[in-house]
This record gives sequence, C-alpha cells and structure tokens, in this order.
Amino acid sequence: MSRIGKNPIPVPSGVEVKIGSDSVEVKGPKGQLSTPLCDCLEYKLEDGKVTITRKNEERITRAQHGLRRTLLNNCIEGVTKGFSKTLEVIGVGYRVAVKGNTIELALGFSHPVLVDLPKGLEARAEGQKLTISGASKEAVGEMAARIRRLRKPEPYKGKGIKYENEQIRRKVGKSGKK
Repeated sequence: MSRIGKNPIPVPSGVEVKIGSDSVEVKGPKGQLSTPLCDCLEYKLEDGKVTITRKNEERITRAQHGLRRTLLNNCIEGVTKGFSKTLEVIGVGYRVAVKGNTIELALGFSHPVLVDLPKGLEARAEGQKLTISGASKEAVGEMAARIRRLRKPEPYKGKGIKYENEQIRRKVGKSGKK
C-alpha cells in the first residue's frame, strides 16, 4: 500500500470539505480550492479526517493513490496557511516593484517588463526580493517559474532571477593572456 496515500488527512477547524461526484471542494479562511476525484479511489470524511482507499490493486490505481492524497492535502493546507515562493533579482540596474496587481521588472532590457498577477495571488517586493503568495500551490509555483523564465540566472556573474534557496553553479570566465 502507498505509504503517503494511506495516511489520513486531518481537517482543521474552520475548513469545510465537501466531496462531490467529480471533485472535492475545500473552503477555508484563505479562499476556496477544488481538486478532481479519481474514480478508482474511495474518499471518506469521518471524525475530522479524510481517508482515501483504493477500490482495486491495478497499477494506475496504485499510482493515483499517493498523488490524489497529496493534491487534497495541498488544498487543505493552502486554504489554512497558504503557500509562498521568494525570488531574488540579482544584477546591476535590475529592479522589482509591485504596483497594484502588476509586477514591474527592470531586467536589463530597453523596456520594463510588466507581469500581471492572476486572481488569487499576491506579490510583495522588498528590495531585490519578490515574494509571491496564494492559496494554490500550483498557481504560486507556476507564476514564480514564469517570472524566473524572463531572465534565468547566468553562470558567469550570477545575474538574473533565481529562487531564494537556489544555488547557481558558477563557471570560470576567460583566462588572462599568457
């Protein structure tokens, strides 16, 4: 049996979980999320815990067991605590600013790069750091990846946009004249 899938998911107080015919909807203080159901799994809500069990032992069912449990756990964690990712903008003249629902980045191009935030996400800029937060782990990660893709960190000087905990493998530049 899946080690992750067999663990029950505790439902904290203030969170409402509704198991429908095709999706599980989770409402909490930070918003509302939903995740699709898998017909090869059985979902039960009892005593403040959600348990997911398999209907059969086919390969696809075993593969979905841990995945669906993790997706539902991320929904519950997202509506209670939320998720965030921090990016660092490194380089001479590189700047980041948040204006309303738009992130303005100066990345060495001839023009500023404007990125609109989707509904449900927030951004905060503190110096060279940009923090993206929201209830959906998938949306936060996707937005951070899209912003990082605008100017990936380069290996010689380390300029670009990187995750806060990311290590850049540096290369040695050209050697001097002999």
